[in-house]
Amino acid sequence: MTRSCPENYRGSQRFTYNFSKKTRVFLTTGIGILLVFCTFSCKQEPINTKMSGEVFGTSYGVQYYSEKNRSFQRQFDSLFDIINTSMSTYQKDSDISKINRNEAFTIDEHFKNVFSASKEIYEATDGVFDPTIGVLVNAWDFGPEGKVVALDSLKIDSLMLSVGLDKVTLNNNTITKENPNTFIDFNAIAKGYGVDVIADFLESQNIKDYIVEIGGEIRCKGQNFEKQKPWKVGVELPHFDIEQSVLKTISLYDEAMATSGTYRKFKTDSLGNRYSHILDPITGYPSKTNLLSISVIAKDCMTADAYATAFKAMGLEKVKAFLINHPELKVFLIFENDDRELETLSLNGFPEE
Repeated sequence: MTRSCPENYRGSQRFTYNFSKKTRVFLTTGIGILLVFCTFSCKQEPINTKMSGEVFGTSYGVQYYSEKNRSFQRQFDSLFDIINTSMSTYQKDSDISKINRNEAFTIDEHFKNVFSASKEIYEATDGVFDPTIGVLVNAWDFGPEGKVVALDSLKIDSLMLSVGLDKVTLNNNTITKENPNTFIDFNAIAKGYGVDVIADFLESQNIKDYIVEIGGEIRCKGQNFEKQKPWKVGVELPHFDIEQSVLKTISLYDEAMATSGTYRKFKTDSLGNRYSHILDPITGYPSKTNLLSISVIAKDCMTADAYATAFKAMGLEKVKAFLINHPELKVFLIFENDDRELETLSLNGFPEE
């Protein structure tokens, strides 16, 4: 038996079947079977696109699959530029720099998004996550010597008067500060937000399989199409030098992960106690902690980024207590026990594989 299909067809189709020298002609108005056949035979494999570069003082990488060869480099650069113009404290003419100089300025939607999220997490953590702590970070000056140089307590008390996100309000797209010396710095949440902005853009372009990473902060959706497996990410093993190695690899499913560590940037006192570069916004002093690395999985990267920072200042026991009432956050902790040995702890279902 043979079957022929005309090269050009519209509406009804004619199929000719040959049965032992006899020809029967069948007319049909249904083209569904033929279309399904062509759909499966002509469909192309998604194109794997990888992009990378420098942004926010670190590197970024994006990988996604699309039906056509689509590059979004121009759009990424534009979005990064907009975020920097809004929230970079390194740019003198950014919105946040003008606010810190007490120049009246109307903020954009990006600033509002990050400010609102910061307020929410500030309140949830009882002020442990505080984007106004930057003035004290600068005062403590975590320099290359790696030694704790005590600040005058009167100086700390004076600086603490300007610390507290509760002293900053958003009114009709305008930021108001109770204390003109309050310095806002979104460094602990902006990278995660940048990841979300790129991820949301990809989804607006109907990209269903992607992974976005900025400085170690990650958000993904779908799967690694070529491997037909979930996206795999690694959790770094803490080293107090420049060495890098992976402690464990896990799968992420339509979620985000951020990791914050204290093992590369810290100071020591005369007794050998290590103090992280994360300051306690309640006391104004560096946090003495045995937590070396905190990885947080959340629905979006901005949230994961902020909580990873807050948990460093909380300490092990407070983190465990906090997570009892926050099952939406999955957390993996690496810490030193009393014998200076590394231990790990997975909380709220953080993936083990």
